[in-house]
Amino acid sequence: MNVPNKITLSRIMLIPIFMVFFLAPINLGEVILFSVSIPVTDLIAAFIFILAAGTDWLDGYYARRYQLVTNLGKFLDPLADKLLITAALIALVEVQLLAAWMAIVIISREFAVTGIRLVAAADGSVIAASNLGKLKTVFQVVAIAALLLHNIPFEAVGFPFATIMIWIATLLTILSGVDYFVKNKHVLT
Repeated sequence: MNVPNKITLSRIMLIPIFMVFFLAPINLGEVILFSVSIPVTDLIAAFIFILAAGTDWLDGYYARRYQLVTNLGKFLDPLADKLLITAALIALVEVQLLAAWMAIVIISREFAVTGIRLVAAADGSVIAASNLGKLKTVFQVVAIAALLLHNIPFEAVGFPFATIMIWIATLLTILSGVDYFVKNKHVLT
């Protein structure tokens, strides 16, 4: 197994650790950042999520830079992305920091796109991520990180950064999903 695939696997292995810190009834106290009190466990979970999300860029860069792109990597990388995002969204719904309908829209789009990719793969086609899809992912990661951090540092000044980011992420998810289906309707016909 090459280095990019090991990095991708590390992203998958970070998911349960993230979930334990964010959802398990562990009390490590609270810390005040920018005049906002946040549980230490939420801070650790946010750090783990951001680290895991960062490995998505790292494994792709490394694979392309050193010509280490493999079929295993093509399978594992999007799977790891979807597992991380899905786990975070469901956890945020569980602690009531995210509306369930937003999580459902985002997760549904991911399942639908994966389905079309599987149909295309059966015909020997590979459907690359679009720029809109990549932008969607960036906003999803930023929105989730902001929600995990309880909107710090913006909460102190009353600016709803996390809320704005999750709305943009949800809208981009819908737009990129429509774009994806329109551009790849030939796969379904």
